[in-house]
Amino acid sequence: MLTPIVFAITIVFCLAFFYISWRVKDHASSSFAMYAIGGGALPLYLILFSDIATIMGAGNFIGHASLGFEKGISHIPFVFGEQGSKIIFALLFAGFAGRFTYITISDLMYDLLHRDKITKAITGVLTGSIMLAWLAGQSKGLGYIFGQFTDMDPVPVIIFFNIIFIIYTYMGGVLSVVWTDFIQGVIVVGFGCLFYYFAFAPVDWDLGLLGERLNEVAGPDYWSLSEVPIGTILVQFITGCFGVLAAQVYWQRCFAAKDANTARNAMLISGVFVIIAVSLTAMVGMIVKSLNPDLDPALAMPWFMMNHMPLYIVAVVFALILAAAMSSADSLLNSSAIIVVNDVIRPFKPELTDQQLVAWTKKATIIIGIIACLLALYAESIIGMFAKAYTMAGGGVVPVLIVGLLWKARRRPFDMGEKNSKLTPWAVRVAVVSGAVVSLIYGIIHGIVVSGSLAIIVSLLTRTPKETITEGG
Repeated sequence: MLTPIVFAITIVFCLAFFYISWRVKDHASSSFAMYAIGGGALPLYLILFSDIATIMGAGNFIGHASLGFEKGISHIPFVFGEQGSKIIFALLFAGFAGRFTYITISDLMYDLLHRDKITKAITGVLTGSIMLAWLAGQSKGLGYIFGQFTDMDPVPVIIFFNIIFIIYTYMGGVLSVVWTDFIQGVIVVGFGCLFYYFAFAPVDWDLGLLGERLNEVAGPDYWSLSEVPIGTILVQFITGCFGVLAAQVYWQRCFAAKDANTARNAMLISGVFVIIAVSLTAMVGMIVKSLNPDLDPALAMPWFMMNHMPLYIVAVVFALILAAAMSSADSLLNSSAIIVVNDVIRPFKPELTDQQLVAWTKKATIIIGIIACLLALYAESIIGMFAKAYTMAGGGVVPVLIVGLLWKARRRPFDMGEKNSKLTPWAVRVAVVSGAVVSLIYGIIHGIVVSGSLAIIVSLLTRTPKETITEGG
């Protein structure tokens, strides 16, 4: 009975999104700025629901439930770091980013902080790695879901959905993404509240009862943070926080917003919603642990839905997960393609016209979609795929961004077209690469310290008396 419902929901979603993409494709392709950021004029309701839909992907519904099942309450600090960072981003960066119409975070750093095209490309590679890994996670999550609901082999499911993502993202760019995200975001909010209500029914909506059951089946450490070293909690929080601050998809939404208030308010509201929702999802994994402690963690959420929820709720939740995964995937695919063209290709081919940039971005969409499909087929876990990407980008890029914004060359607001930082080209090159490498080998805290320190020290050593505020590499 469930299999035809699953296929019916999937077909309806795909047809609806193809129609939306077809309707906006001509407008989206009119310029590179329109294809990448909607001309920087999108309203609050589109930015808000696009933020929510993008954040609540398969990784959050499947991956965090799996890690909640596996790690218990000690996984919550990572959730607060990863998801709470949206609130930090909203309060500290979103309003600032919303003042500008840059294409990528690397674009902003290049124009305002360093004027070095090599660093722009390096930053693009690092921030793009987050988008690529996260994109692969959405496909992998859908493979798990279909496998559990229909007994299908995940491989053709992963391939099918990557083809779908490529087609409608290729056609409409960010305009296709935000309009499909609007529909998906409404579904995520409405169906999500219904899901969590039913999900906590097995423990009578009582966290005390959940704790007692987990103490019996998993031991007291599973439901306690007292045995987790404070350093571990700090690393988990910072990894999630700094990694998300380097995520292009959120900066792109801010650049696409019509003004600073729209960018800030959309990210703040979505951040509050998502930190609650993902924490609840991780706790659903713990509920599953209390019911079936020997289950494969990767199947925690699918098993729970198939065995402890009414059929109509399972159908609703499937629609919820499908919407979340597809909305995240299209956003991430679009962001990845934009990064490749704007940060890696464009700096070294400045003669490209607007229409050529759009054409290059469409080609990049196809290539990145294929790479993400291969990653999804061979990667071992959803969260693990982008944990390293978070670490490298968060430890390498974000400290340079913060130092650059705080260490101004002139005491006046940042304006597009004017470099206003004491950072030098060689400093940002050394700092970004060193921070990424050190973060990957020794951990993100070491990487942050190294990156931030080198940004200042090398800048002091490489600045010349004749260097002006507009000079760069």
